[in-house]
Amino acid sequence: MTGQEQRLGPAPGPGRISGAAGTDHAPLPAAPAPTGDLAADAAALARHTAHGERLLALLPPRPDRTAAESSHAARIHDSCRAARHAFLARHAEAVYDALTASRAVRPRLAELAAEAAVRFPGLVPDAAQLAEERSRIQAHKEGREIDQGIFFGALFRSPSAGAHLIETMLHPAPDSAAHLAEFRRANRLELPTVLLERRGEAAHVTFRNGHCLNAEDNRLIADLETAVDVTLLDDRVRVGVLRGGPVTHPRHAGKRIFSAGINLKELRSGAISFVDFLLCRELGYINKMARGLFSDSAHDTEEGGGWSSHAPGRRSVTKPWVGVVDSFAIGGGMQLLLVLDRVIAEEGAFLSLPAADEGIVPGLGNLRLTRLTGARTARQIILSGRRIHTHEPEAALLCDEIVPTAQLDEATERAVRDLAGPAVAANRAMLTLAEEPVDLLRAYLAEFAVVQARRIYSPDVLAKTERHWNRSARSRSDERPAGGGGTEREPA
Repeated sequence: MTGQEQRLGPAPGPGRISGAAGTDHAPLPAAPAPTGDLAADAAALARHTAHGERLLALLPPRPDRTAAESSHAARIHDSCRAARHAFLARHAEAVYDALTASRAVRPRLAELAAEAAVRFPGLVPDAAQLAEERSRIQAHKEGREIDQGIFFGALFRSPSAGAHLIETMLHPAPDSAAHLAEFRRANRLELPTVLLERRGEAAHVTFRNGHCLNAEDNRLIADLETAVDVTLLDDRVRVGVLRGGPVTHPRHAGKRIFSAGINLKELRSGAISFVDFLLCRELGYINKMARGLFSDSAHDTEEGGGWSSHAPGRRSVTKPWVGVVDSFAIGGGMQLLLVLDRVIAEEGAFLSLPAADEGIVPGLGNLRLTRLTGARTARQIILSGRRIHTHEPEAALLCDEIVPTAQLDEATERAVRDLAGPAVAANRAMLTLAEEPVDLLRAYLAEFAVVQARRIYSPDVLAKTERHWNRSARSRSDERPAGGGGTEREPA
């Protein structure tokens, strides 16, 4: 028995530590100071975090803890997280090299985290810990995804490792090649939550998460990345078009809606993944629309989008994108518009980023919105939850055209013709390079990974998702159509 466990004393019963905060609830010793030796520091981290896990195992599950036990658990987590921060501050690049065979292989985010759990015990949650977390609602989890946020934040903070990881996520997803073959045969690809259709030179991506007003969940994020990959890989396609499909919610049944943002009910139930959703959407399909798709190729074509500046012989395929906004684009839906080349909105629609009300960070909206709207309007939207309606002058900063519903299809076809020229892809790539250099993106992601992981477990977010859940359970039909979270969330 360790000295720390001796101070705690024997547990009086299964999963319960007696006494108030104090001697019985002493925190872990200070995090081990890194020595500079990767193996030695990794072993010290493993011992420290294993000690923390033994102490957590003496406590009841999170929802059953007393206030003193909750405080004690928080101190244990804080100590272990301090050790992870210290270890990664010294060894982030060496860890990344070990996990990628010195950059010879390109594991995606989830694969990278899974390998880190095996190679560096205690650095990130392992498969068993993540499985246990997935079985709980968000408020009952230990918050182990915060440790994933610390891990990825440290990798993005490294100029070399962060840039390599961003580039890795710009490669096609593993199953995209098979879906591309199907799309080329049929000019149509049906995924669980997305329909992809080729019409002439355009690939039309339609969101089909209609039961929740096309809100985003893990499945939609994965399907959208596949659809974007296929659009960029198919050399018959010059332009991508995004639009929400008809929904089934009683208040809007049969009507097209662009997106209601993150599915708060899924977040409350613990089904929104930090890695597969919150990180993968930014580094996957959205960044691919902004920067193009990377593939290793011995040749290139002008229409393909030009040579990448990252390495000779590496092809970056980029194409312009059109967004068609029916009804509203809330939260993640509005974030998506910030990387598109043409936005066409229905008269009477509105856009909003209700991050302040939800309590989370609106993806990369904080990075991208200011350059479109200016600082004052961006702060009103993000910090105060201001909606932009299509009749307001500020709508022109976010939408290229605002037309009656009956003219949306015609305006979309016109936008496709305008953007199908062979020089468009090259010029939009240069615009992205000027507006959002990779180092700027990387620096933002380094903070975003840590902050967002903590926000999704913060008490205010958990309370708001619970209130949303309770309102929805009482009566969906009585909810007001509005914003992206809390008391003004369109039902999802």
